[in-house]
Amino acid sequence: MKKAAILGERRAGLVDAQEPRPVEDWALVKVHAAPMCAEYKQFVAGQPTAFLGHEAAGELVAVAQPGRVQVSDRVVVMPSYPCGWCALCVSGDYIHCEHPYDFVAFTGSPEGSATMAQYLLKPSWLLPRIPDDVSYERASLACCALGPSFNALDAMGVSAHDTVLVTGAGPVGLGAVVNARFRGARVVVVESAPWRVERARQMGAAAVLDPRDSDLVPQIKALTGGLGADAALDTSGVVAAQRLCLNATRRKGQVALVGECGNPLEIRASPDFIRTGLTLRGCWHYNLADFPKIMAVIQRSPLIDLLISHVLPMSRIQEAFELCAAQQTAKVILNPWE
Repeated sequence: MKKAAILGERRAGLVDAQEPRPVEDWALVKVHAAPMCAEYKQFVAGQPTAFLGHEAAGELVAVAQPGRVQVSDRVVVMPSYPCGWCALCVSGDYIHCEHPYDFVAFTGSPEGSATMAQYLLKPSWLLPRIPDDVSYERASLACCALGPSFNALDAMGVSAHDTVLVTGAGPVGLGAVVNARFRGARVVVVESAPWRVERARQMGAAAVLDPRDSDLVPQIKALTGGLGADAALDTSGVVAAQRLCLNATRRKGQVALVGECGNPLEIRASPDFIRTGLTLRGCWHYNLADFPKIMAVIQRSPLIDLLISHVLPMSRIQEAFELCAAQQTAKVILNPWE
């Protein structure tokens, strides 16, 4: 099979690999749509790897034993390789599983773990079926494009009564705009990349502010009757943006951190939480039971196609990475068979 690889600093291409084989209750999926996420950071840094991607949609083509899915089923491939047995997995919050599979030890090979490939392996219970009226490309948005912000907005109980602050308008941030607008909320976005500023406006953001401005908190309060946002979520993974979410959210409001960040965020218990009554959440991926709700957003939101900026043949992986690195995209989706 063919799969995408980073070959060096700002160099990518396709490589050949052995086709994986299903084992036990795992299934072999022929990938038809492989969204790109933060892998461009490895591309820019020149970190060679032939195992790229963690989200996909495709067709089930083989199973080792009967399970929850059948050959020819159209499925979304959920991220990670959780155990399937612990309390978190059973409850649907598998993304937080503390006992994930050792992929190589279980399957006998690392092949099949990458999603930017023609085939992959996944436990059958992590392959929810795609409704007949949803394309592979749209269905693939049920992973990182819409998933993290859906989880965050749902946990915060965001509704049409709320103004939501979204910091960062990359693919995940734009997905947050789609989810918030679907709930009827008013959205204020903070973003500097011109292409993404324009896309956020096209999606109906009430305002798009420049993170380089020194008076962001007063601007946000001016847009919210002097109170601040009802809810905020950071999708950028930038400490300054996380701090803005805390500072620009109203008393008794809620903040969710979605963007991955390894840098320290200074937390001041009294002024940040005790005196303000703020609730701070860490949100990653949604509960598996909420998959039908994600599909409803995909099926019914008039903004959903704005969340996909490019559908490219995987053979053009170099171009795809360059676009992502230039921040001139929403979600980029690869077709591994072209």
